[in-house]
Amino acid sequence: MATLEWSATGAVVCDVQTVVTDADILAAAPGADKVGIDAPFGWPDAFVDVVSAHHIGDVPLEQTLFTDTGVTRFVARRTDEWVRATTGLIPLSVSADRIAYVALRAIRLLAHLDGPDFDTGRVNGTAVEAYPAAALKIWGFRHKRYKGRPQQVTLAELVGELEIQAPWLDFGSARTVCTTSDDAFDAVITALIARAAALNLTVLPDAEHAAIAQREGWIHIPGAPLDALVTQLS
Repeated sequence: MATLEWSATGAVVCDVQTVVTDADILAAAPGADKVGIDAPFGWPDAFVDVVSAHHIGDVPLEQTLFTDTGVTRFVARRTDEWVRATTGLIPLSVSADRIAYVALRAIRLLAHLDGPDFDTGRVNGTAVEAYPAAALKIWGFRHKRYKGRPQQVTLAELVGELEIQAPWLDFGSARTVCTTSDDAFDAVITALIARAAALNLTVLPDAEHAAIAQREGWIHIPGAPLDALVTQLS
């Protein structure tokens, strides 16, 4: 979890924690203009439909849902397909990958952050869904294989590039952990995405995607250069 403090001239990373409880997150959220969470906020409609049909033994509906068109609609949300078309990146599948565990924690948090505010909570509520790699690509940074081994780019290099391109961002005492932990680095990028969302500088679903995004969630992709996070404040 990263906390950024903003002023008219820039931002300071005032806190980064690599181990946080739900209570820690919920305690910090009220003091934020916007919260970013690097996790899916929902599941594909088709996946929910087929699991529900299977659960109650509705075989005719299962047969109708399973067609010869493949399984993409069961494993990819509308926002995942939109991100793929927009950035060329493929988000992990919330219904067919281990990120489902992360999603379960995210929706538990959303239940406390937005409660019954169903219409906006999964799209643009107190918290927004973030995808750090996509934001890095949109903002012009290297975004591939900075996690695990082998690395295409080191975290130290990414932090250095960010400091050059965004001299208004002060990592402060958090710099060391951000150069050694990809979780810490992603948390800072997620906080930048949250700031973009707070300034209405991310792309929201259009009329075609709005209704389904309310159920499945929506990944916030920056719709403006990184420097706009500062120029919008001055």
